[in-house]
Amino acid sequence: MTQRPLNEDDPLDDFTSRQITLDGIEKKVYVMGTGPAVVVMTEMPGISPQVARFARWVRDAGFTVFMPSLFGRDGAVPQAEEGTAVFRRACVSAEFRAFASNASSPVTQWLRALARLAHAECGGPGVGAIGMCFTGNFALSMMMEPALLAPVVCQPSLPMDDPGGTNVAADELAAVRQRLEREDLTVLAYRFDGDRFCKAERFAAFSRALGPRFVARVLPDSAANPDTPPFFAQVVASPHSVVTAHLIDEAGQPTLAARDEILAFFAQRLLRGR
Repeated sequence: MTQRPLNEDDPLDDFTSRQITLDGIEKKVYVMGTGPAVVVMTEMPGISPQVARFARWVRDAGFTVFMPSLFGRDGAVPQAEEGTAVFRRACVSAEFRAFASNASSPVTQWLRALARLAHAECGGPGVGAIGMCFTGNFALSMMMEPALLAPVVCQPSLPMDDPGGTNVAADELAAVRQRLEREDLTVLAYRFDGDRFCKAERFAAFSRALGPRFVARVLPDSAANPDTPPFFAQVVASPHSVVTAHLIDEAGQPTLAARDEILAFFAQRLLRGR
């Protein structure tokens, strides 16, 4: 993959931009690649050059990426003032329920429909999904869609006011656990040890709810890239984004190993028989 500059806005011109209407709601979705589908959900404050880089890694691993635009300015370098404004708008949006400890965000209904559409278009055993930060929990709620076979949860940050909250309805969590056991599936989850927005209490809550099929990886803070865009340096102000802003793209780095584990997880679940 040709490396694009991470300190400049990304035009996303290698993606196909589609307007997709599901359940009466239209959203822009960036699509690229061939093979089984993986839904890549952006972190706060939007589809940054680092998020786009991760999506391209997924494409290069043999998948069709569906990356919905959920908030922010698509392709923008995350600046502190602009990113804070996006964050504040999302926090009060009914679509996300940022302060709901044990209730699923309404946008996950649309994302389930997107997974269903992606599977119908791309075929294969099923669909993968990765949520990050504000969308981190969404891959779990998407497990209510039978096509979703490979959920990845990265630094799930909702609810904002309850470190031990899940932002997933209790009945959904129970159904997800039953499905994980019935279909021999697992959930991969990642966070940094010192993350201010995704603390140990949240992973403990998911472990209690989902049991040993919730596979948690906690990276040391020393593994985080110290050279991050302004929003992450000034607003997030802690190790946070495992496979995007805080990833160190060098052999032997724990964040790069996490990326490789995620890509291998998608391959294991979605490329069977190919």
